[in-house]
Amino acid sequence: MQKQKFGALIYYKFALLAGLSIFFFTSYNLTNWYTANRSDVGSLVFSWESSTPLWAWTIVPYWSIDFMYGLAILLASSKQSLKILCLRLFSAQIICITCFLIFPLKFSFERPHLDGFLGLWFDVLMGFDKPFNQAPSLHITLLVILWQFYKSYLQSKFTQLLLHAWCLLIALSVLTTWQHHFFDVPTGLWAGCFCIWLWPENGIAPLKNKSYPKQYTWSSIYFLLFLLSLSLAIYIGGVGLWLLWVAGAFGLVSANYLLFGATGFQKQANGHFTLAVAILYLPYFVIMWLNSRLWTLKNKPADFILDNVYLGRIASQNTLQTQRIVSIVDLCAELPIGQFNGYYSLIPVLDMTPLSIEQCQRAAEKIDQFQKQGSVLVCCALGYSRSATAVIAWLLLTKRATNVEEAIIKVKAGRSSVVISSKQQTVLINWFNRIQKGSCSGQFE
Repeated sequence: MQKQKFGALIYYKFALLAGLSIFFFTSYNLTNWYTANRSDVGSLVFSWESSTPLWAWTIVPYWSIDFMYGLAILLASSKQSLKILCLRLFSAQIICITCFLIFPLKFSFERPHLDGFLGLWFDVLMGFDKPFNQAPSLHITLLVILWQFYKSYLQSKFTQLLLHAWCLLIALSVLTTWQHHFFDVPTGLWAGCFCIWLWPENGIAPLKNKSYPKQYTWSSIYFLLFLLSLSLAIYIGGVGLWLLWVAGAFGLVSANYLLFGATGFQKQANGHFTLAVAILYLPYFVIMWLNSRLWTLKNKPADFILDNVYLGRIASQNTLQTQRIVSIVDLCAELPIGQFNGYYSLIPVLDMTPLSIEQCQRAAEKIDQFQKQGSVLVCCALGYSRSATAVIAWLLLTKRATNVEEAIIKVKAGRSSVVISSKQQTVLINWFNRIQKGSCSGQFE
């Protein structure tokens, strides 16, 4: 039976490899042919790129990605990992081909004829790879996805070091074989990270989250910031094109508020982000971190509230050591915590949005559990609203306050800058009423 399952998986892998290969070469060649016949194809190249060397030997790492592509599919250890890998590779193809058709670009350098064995490999490459598919670099996009796969597959530090070095050579080769201009590289990196974000390891894809309540106001604000960044990038050009990164981050944040909720940030259970997610959101993360420090400049990082419970901004290494924090309840979806080895619980909530009844319950129970073991920090970006709401819920759940108003007063006595919106107060009142009814009937409904 085991052999039959193994054999079926092997056939399944080869079928997927064949299907992806056919789709790859068909879509790639058709796009090349179509773009070659267009009259509106320009080039996006910086003046300093004229000094980019042509290193013929880098055709070897350049070609090696084809081997890595096929081998990765055959090495996938389970149907789930195989599914995620293939979805990422397929998405990469769709995204890049779409960009090639909408924003066609051409490589502008004339490569001299190369002789010998290496020259033969260039001739074979140019037999099907025309200089019309540029940004984002499909080569870089696929490389990011394959690097992520092999990094998880290879266990020893030595093999991982070899992987990093070889992938760096492949990334360099897109420039030193004169296949791509520099603009194609960061855009390819972003596209690869986007594919990993779109199909995360845990299988919970952002597109599957259909229950999140839409936040039209904040989604619109971030969408306007996306349009502004995009317009400035196009208008300024040159160095200003880095604003496309900012635009991409704002676009994702807008989508989170409208469609995906806090799961769109994909903050992990340890309070950190994967490298791919960090790259996608980096401009936004930097802005939000600076914002958290500026708004709390006149406040302590954390204030004592009651019975081992501290309320403050997102935990830094210094705060954790100073307050001797042994547990953290984190309500922040958009910023990572510092290195922490104690008890940690993540209940991610989007900035400027109220906690739901369920989140109030979870947060209150977790705080109550942690505070019995020592100092617990309840935090969000500023320590003003989301985390404050969680502490208020804890006071109500444990009968340290008899009503919402009294709980707010107690929290503000410890951290005066706390702001609880009328909408959040309504949620707290409704939740507390359910708590009281549940205690009368012997259960929480």
